[in-house]
Amino acid sequence: MKSVVIRNVRIGEGIPKICVPITGKTREEILREAEAVRQSPADFAEWRADWYEDVFDSVCVKERLKEIREILEDMPLLFTFRTFKEGGKREAESGEYMEVNRRAVLSGCIDLIDVELFTGDEAVTELICKAHIQNVRVIVSNHDFEKTPEKEELIRRLCKMQELNGDICKLAVMPESKRDVFTLLEATEEMVREHADRPVITMSMASDGVVSSQLPYFC
Repeated sequence: MKSVVIRNVRIGEGIPKICVPITGKTREEILREAEAVRQSPADFAEWRADWYEDVFDSVCVKERLKEIREILEDMPLLFTFRTFKEGGKREAESGEYMEVNRRAVLSGCIDLIDVELFTGDEAVTELICKAHIQNVRVIVSNHDFEKTPEKEELIRRLCKMQELNGDICKLAVMPESKRDVFTLLEATEEMVREHADRPVITMSMASDGVVSSQLPYFC
């Protein structure tokens, strides 16, 4: 399995990496949180842009990205616009989602971007291609807040992320029982053993899923 190197952070090797989100709604909150992340022992920061009140204003987003980048200095920055259907704060039409992410990729300020798998193969492929041209790495993700699918479906989704050429594959699911947590662990182990050639991140959410955070496949 190949690792992914982002600035001074190697994902896919060694101990789990720590990512701290920036979730401010206003410019002041965002910059204050960015400064706190920079001073923390985190490995990289994630700007959850769906929390930002002006996220659909291209000028504001560009300015915030530049300011965050300056504050973080050499700390890697992940850009995430999480849609409402996958646990985010914003409803967004496909075109809006694509435009926000395109602007982030072209900003020259980010190192990594999260792209939701179920945006559609064509859209995901477009964003991945644009990101790679800009030397931005891509997490292809899926968040299921309703259930934990069967093991075969979990593996299928992870394989699809890899086929679309995401640099990191991420899957988060909701357990309805402790058995579901073990289903995810089994799927992750099989994915890493038989299919994965790049880092895989999986997690089982809520209190029942805490044990899943001990998996060595996390980055």
